[in-house]
Amino acid sequence: MAQDLQYITNEAGDRVGVVLDIGTYEQLTTGDRDPDLLTNLSLEELVALAESTLSPTNQAELDDLLARNAESQLLEEELAQLDQLLQRVDHLNILKTRSRYTLRQLGLTEPLAS
Repeated sequence: MAQDLQYITNEAGDRVGVVLDIGTYEQLTTGDRDPDLLTNLSLEELVALAESTLSPTNQAELDDLLARNAESQLLEEELAQLDQLLQRVDHLNILKTRSRYTLRQLGLTEPLAS
């Protein structure tokens, strides 16, 4: 996953190939490729994912449900909502971690400039 990809185009301007540096090529073609690397995302997408959060609506709902759960005031349906939101947070945290890991493997520890 090179930072600067070079594309090969045909006469019509359609992308028909890509030029990779040798390190990127070897990383993508080795049989023991790291399954935690997010290789199909652009650098901008990786940064956006690494910095992502729950939507404000979901975060407010989560905060409310957690506070009420601490006081044992949730109905069964609300407990199910809380479980679903917590699962969403877990999945988001896994994706954020994989994105940060991929960025580190690319040698990028600082956020990209916008």
